[in-house]
Formats: sequence, C-alpha cells, structure tokens
Amino acid sequence: MIKAIQGSIVGTRALHRHLEEIAKRLDRGAHVRVGFLASATYPAGANENKILHVAQVAFWNEFGTRRIPSRPFFRTMIDRKSPRWGVGVGNALRKSHYNAEAALAIVGASIAGQLKDSINAWTDPPNSERWAKIKGWDKPLIHTSLMVRSVDFQVLRGDGGEDTDEYAPH
Repeated sequence: MIKAIQGSIVGTRALHRHLEEIAKRLDRGAHVRVGFLASATYPAGANENKILHVAQVAFWNEFGTRRIPSRPFFRTMIDRKSPRWGVGVGNALRKSHYNAEAALAIVGASIAGQLKDSINAWTDPPNSERWAKIKGWDKPLIHTSLMVRSVDFQVLRGDGGEDTDEYAPH
C-alpha cells in the first residue's frame, strides 16, 4: 500500500533551509546493534580461566546443540516484529527532531524490549523433565535470568562498516 502526502508549500526558502538542516543531522550516519554485547559474560565457574559469553549461550539456545533443542527466540522475534521497525524508525526520527543517533537509541531500546519479551514468552520445546526438576520450574531459556537481563543495544556512529564512537551503550 502506498500512502501519499498532500499539501501546499508556502515559503519554499524556509522549507529548503529546514530540509537542509535535517539532511545535515542525518548525514553523519549511525547504526544500532541489538542483542548480547561482547561485555556480557557469565560469572566464572569451576574453570576460572574460561570466559563464557552470554552471546555464546544465546547462540546454543537459538540453534540448538546435540543436547539442547533449537529454541529460535531471536529469529522468531525478528520475523514477527521487523515489519514494523521501519515505521518505528520514522516515528523516532520525528520524535528526535531527525537526530539519527537519538532515533536509533529509541528504536534500539524498543527492539531490545521485544527480544526480552520473546525470551520470557518462549515455551516450546519445553525443558526436559530432568532439567525442569533441577531448576524447579519448566521455563525454557530462563535459568538464572542472566541471558534476558543481558539483552542490550548500542548505537554506533558510522555506516556499519568501520565502527567509530559508541553513542548509547546500555
């Protein structure tokens, strides 16, 4: 569906200046990352020398292993929610007066919330009887809640190729 915007333009010089200002704010370029940042790790266990990143555990849960069934919480969230992200970016740009970095921070926080909701709502396949008994409940993807608490986003300046300064890590 194509939506049209109609109206009359009064004061083309003012409109031109306004559009140039918006273009300057958007020209800096930025991108947002949502998921599990490299700094998110599990506390050291029996092997104090080995760091276990939350992103690794999320990957095992997403795609499964020999012992863990696939629970595609991330891909499912993207399939269900991403069709509305473009509208969200447009709304965030207007709300932030066309500041790309601020708009992406709004969008990043929203998508991070959607990812947390997906983890919390995941039910199928359930845990094995043995694992549910060890945990004391049958809630797939939730054990210590560290994975869901580690969902985060960051806005980075640049076009997504070479990252430059972080803008809004959370």
